[in-house]
Amino acid sequence: MMKLKAILVDDEPHAIEVLDNYLANFTEIEVAARCQDAIQAFQVLQQQKIDLMFLDVKMPGLKGTDLLRSLKNPPKVVFTTAYQDYAVEGFDLNAVDYLLKPIPFERFLRAMDKVFTGLNITNQTVSVAQKSGQASQDVFLYLKVDRKMVKVNVNDIYWIESLRDYIKVVLKDKALISKQKISLLEELLPEDGFIRIHRSFIVSVDKVESYHSHKLEIDGKELPIGRNFRNDCQRRFKLTF
Repeated sequence: MMKLKAILVDDEPHAIEVLDNYLANFTEIEVAARCQDAIQAFQVLQQQKIDLMFLDVKMPGLKGTDLLRSLKNPPKVVFTTAYQDYAVEGFDLNAVDYLLKPIPFERFLRAMDKVFTGLNITNQTVSVAQKSGQASQDVFLYLKVDRKMVKVNVNDIYWIESLRDYIKVVLKDKALISKQKISLLEELLPEDGFIRIHRSFIVSVDKVESYHSHKLEIDGKELPIGRNFRNDCQRRFKLTF
């Protein structure tokens, strides 16, 4: 099938990264451009046909809402912003959806369902939060490893370790190294299944075998619990210090 062309418009590189990672799950979407301001986006829109635009509101120079008003034939628009105050204005401009940062993946999926419904397109993606015959959901991430996108079921993750600008995602029988920040991956993981225990470690709650106030053990490996994360761990694991 023909892919939908999308552009990402945001002055924050981290926000662009989040959207890139989310959209990697959708085979129907091709990201045609990543723009750091509304003027750059306007130029892209004049040069090629764009079907979908993820648009920040507050940006230097020209607001996203003003950009949308300037377009005679705008694409479908999903606003992505940290400011709730513009929600009414966004919907007055016929936006498909209005997402508040930080954007949970489950909320992003609902927005994409609206996009596909509005464009009368069936989602062909096999690997996005698909329901099996069981009550639980399988949620997948795509990690860039050795110049290719590798699909990972989050249920297979034991822990994630930060290696400066890289992360190591540890699975049962292997580890994957990907160039991204651990904080970005933290946003993509289901909150009920994972917990940050240290500035360098995120762990799968179900995989924890033993724990106390300063460390826990997963698959025979001891991982430290950082001082700033002990309160969260205490509530999650019901520790008594």
